[in-house]
Amino acid sequence: MKILKAYIKEHRTQICMYLGAYGIFFVIFDLYHIDLACVEYAFLLSGVWSLLYAVLGFVRYRRTHRELQNVIKDEKEQILEFAEGTTLLEQDYQKLVQKLYTQINETESEQAIERQDMLDYYSMWAHQIKTPIAAMNLLLQTEKEEHPVLVSELEMELFKIQQYVEMVLTYLRMEDMSADLSFAVCDLDTVIRQVVRKYSKMFILKKITLVYEPIQETVLTDEKWLSFVLEQLLSNALKYTENGSVHIYKKGQILVVEDTGIGIREEDLPRIFERGFTGYNGRNDKKSTGIGLYLCKSVMDKLQHGLWLESEAGKGTRACMDLSREKLPVE
Repeated sequence: MKILKAYIKEHRTQICMYLGAYGIFFVIFDLYHIDLACVEYAFLLSGVWSLLYAVLGFVRYRRTHRELQNVIKDEKEQILEFAEGTTLLEQDYQKLVQKLYTQINETESEQAIERQDMLDYYSMWAHQIKTPIAAMNLLLQTEKEEHPVLVSELEMELFKIQQYVEMVLTYLRMEDMSADLSFAVCDLDTVIRQVVRKYSKMFILKKITLVYEPIQETVLTDEKWLSFVLEQLLSNALKYTENGSVHIYKKGQILVVEDTGIGIREEDLPRIFERGFTGYNGRNDKKSTGIGLYLCKSVMDKLQHGLWLESEAGKGTRACMDLSREKLPVE
């Protein structure tokens, strides 16, 4: 019915023309008192022919519409596989579409090459920068006895650099993350302990207490990507907690990372997962990129896990992870 209405609407000019022509004939015949009986057969045949023409036109219109709908739903490579135009204007439009399609393909190819070059460069840079970082760590160890305070501060800054490098690599891999996913049943406590062990020095240097309650559950997930999310959440907790503690525990079916830091303003909470959004805390910090939480949410969405934050300014933040949809009981 929708197609029929569209067909009638698009051909209303021709329909009005035919009806007007028939009306003119009837009016002229009536004015001249011509016996209509002698032309009724001609009018009948003309009407049948017009109706048949309209039906055939509608059938072709509906077929073309469906073909175009199928093309729209198909892959991009099939976009030019539709019926040839029967009119000069249709052929012109098809040539225009083909020209635009070719230009789009060329532009996309150029952008893909440029993006791959950028990915290759930054991936190489991120891997190469790890060498001087490791060397500086070794040098700091040799000076630790003579300058313990200074070395501790430098170690903390070097650790931050390492985290920023990892964030760059993750950001670059995000677009092709689906191809890198490898789901398996993982012991959640093992994953958490690995992350905590990695950040243990930061807890010591900042004198922040870690309270960890074993979860004793397994989860179907990608361990590498889930570890990245946990690392980012711990990093944020440490970053915005000057004193107090960070608490990792399970609340019902939810894994929670809670801190006693500065918290997040209520008006900032709806936008914390937007790329580049730093909020009030980020503007004060001056060094916030607004990328960490965006990456966490993107990764959790790909893993089909839930992630949200509950917070109140000045009273800390709770990062909540819903892993229940993919969770399996411990054997």
